[in-house]
Amino acid sequence: MSTPTPSDKPLRVLLLGATGTAGQGTARALVAAGHAVTCAVRSEAARDVLPRRAAVEVANVTDAADMARVIAPGRFDAVVSCLASRTGAPGDAWAIDHDAQLLALNAATASGVRQFVLLSAICVQKPLLEFQRAKLAFEDKLKASGLTWSIVRPTAFFKSLSGQIARVRAGKPFLLFGDGTLTACKPISDDDLGRFIASCLTDPEKANRILPIGGPGPALTARQQGEALFEAAGMKPKFRRVPVAMMDAIIGLAAVLGRFSGTWADRAEFARTGRYYATESMLVWDEAAGRYDPDATPEFGTDTLDRHYARLIAGEAEVDLREHAVF
Repeated sequence: MSTPTPSDKPLRVLLLGATGTAGQGTARALVAAGHAVTCAVRSEAARDVLPRRAAVEVANVTDAADMARVIAPGRFDAVVSCLASRTGAPGDAWAIDHDAQLLALNAATASGVRQFVLLSAICVQKPLLEFQRAKLAFEDKLKASGLTWSIVRPTAFFKSLSGQIARVRAGKPFLLFGDGTLTACKPISDDDLGRFIASCLTDPEKANRILPIGGPGPALTARQQGEALFEAAGMKPKFRRVPVAMMDAIIGLAAVLGRFSGTWADRAEFARTGRYYATESMLVWDEAAGRYDPDATPEFGTDTLDRHYARLIAGEAEVDLREHAVF
């Protein structure tokens, strides 16, 4: 297992998951760092959201033959994967967060790729959901692969904390679970995260390590996030509390119906995901102390959530929430 060394020579990098917001930030960072980047995408239309200097290759990441074709021997020095399931439903999670990742890893190993950088998630520290188990299962395979690896576990994305913009603009209250202090995180922007991921290719200190990472601190509670959003909108803060017990009731009902319907089983898992993010902080978990530790959660970058909110309110930026909006 080799260790990356700083070099002026650009690397030939295959980027997976390039069209997601984190993937786009990573594509920009890799190109800015001077690497020769190829993005494996589902269609040519992806060119519209990717840097001009990045090559685009249409490929199916769930097809072993296609991955072997793209990751041909001698073609790439490194693979960077920002793949993630869109819904977090069990079937989708195992198909993408584990199986598709494994196809890429096997093809990379067979073709002589030396390095693999994986975008994971900090929430796998306490795996209660199926997508977390799928991510952890692949992390274990990556660590055992013999390649130089880095596993990046970011805290909350700006996108996942932007789901209540429309509510606030419409004059509605910001929804809080409990009193709004149950959880905290150090939000990180796509561009800051992309730069951190890109640095894993050449920083020996990041080789063969699990790397939790947040944006610039301090850690923000849900209530503080709401206050920042109201301030950006120039409005007086207005909150409404949602009891966690209400979510438990929804989960219970969906779980019962899920015994007879796959659709309801997925809805139950989605509800569990919502409850998880409503009650668990996206910070480093201190197992010995039995608590989340903001001081132990590394910080990186310069983009802050309040400036992100200000850009959204001013119409200077947009956010595609897709299925991953979490308050």
